[in-house]
Amino acid sequence: MEPSINKVANRDAITEEVVAVFAESDFIPERYYRPDDVLAGIVVGPDEDEAYDLPVVDMERLLDPELAEAEIAKLGSACRNWGFFQLVNHGVDEQVVNEMKDSTLRFFSMPLESKKMVEIQDNGFEGYGHHFSRLGKLDWAESLILLTQPNEDRNPDMWPTNPSSFRDALEKFSAEMTNLAMRILSFMATDLGVDQEAFVGAFRDRQQSMAIHRYPPCRHPDKVIGITPHTDGLGLTLLLQLDDTPGLQIRKDGRWFPVQPRPGSFIINVADILQVLTNGTYRSVEHRVLTNAEKGRTTIVTFYSADVDGMVKPIPEVLKLNGVEARYKSIKMLEYIKGNFAALSDGKQFIDSLRITMKPNIS
Repeated sequence: MEPSINKVANRDAITEEVVAVFAESDFIPERYYRPDDVLAGIVVGPDEDEAYDLPVVDMERLLDPELAEAEIAKLGSACRNWGFFQLVNHGVDEQVVNEMKDSTLRFFSMPLESKKMVEIQDNGFEGYGHHFSRLGKLDWAESLILLTQPNEDRNPDMWPTNPSSFRDALEKFSAEMTNLAMRILSFMATDLGVDQEAFVGAFRDRQQSMAIHRYPPCRHPDKVIGITPHTDGLGLTLLLQLDDTPGLQIRKDGRWFPVQPRPGSFIINVADILQVLTNGTYRSVEHRVLTNAEKGRTTIVTFYSADVDGMVKPIPEVLKLNGVEARYKSIKMLEYIKGNFAALSDGKQFIDSLRITMKPNIS
């Protein structure tokens, strides 16, 4: 069993007062009031940059022997330069996806008293409530966060029974996400030129968690933020968006690039541990979510943890293949989790503290 995140992170509950604020959004309470965060940075529009669109990777092409080489190169380029890509023709069972979408939308449409049946507990991590508070501020979102794999890490009390379809839908979707993640990782290994087992094995049977978010519409989208700018602290992230409401933005070259949702696709991104595992070859990139004045946005985000023999460190084969020294310190997984959540609450990126300053080569 992996270290319990519940011991190192906590979240705020959602109250009737919060529900009223989300519903009306005329008055923005101080804990949500964040115009400086919304306006920070330049947002790039499609007419301003030829390289505006997020890279698109096609799973069918990855699986085609005649097309795989070029498509793997596209995947690798996306991981090195953007840290994100949209995956189409992904092969995930459409019925499973639709059942998970339906169960999610029905859950969020229920009255608060029903959702509070799986409310986060004191000093807890799992369950229904706000996202994490950062620097004393809250995101404009309601979230259901669960540990989903391995089975022994699950807390059945936090899995909703209303709607009645939710648990079965989540079980099937969790399995599909694992299959998809392992396929993606195998192609990443090929791109990196390392043994698939050595690379994929760092993720296999590790912890899978899900964050299911609903971002209510807000009449003052310039004053609140859906999710604070951050990088994902685990290994690999797979995002399914349930609607066509924009909001996700990625920071590249110091500017924010809005992501245009593609129907039927998953958004895949490199997270911090994967950046460490690849010794910085793949990039974990800062991103945020802005709100919409008229429409809500709902997403299901699946996170995968990873380690090398219980340590967060560069994979030895990556170092050997490239003939380079490690650029990151090795750290035990429990210490990494503690440090990551402490940094997250302070608005910092924990892996920055793991970077090794390389000494200049003086001959």
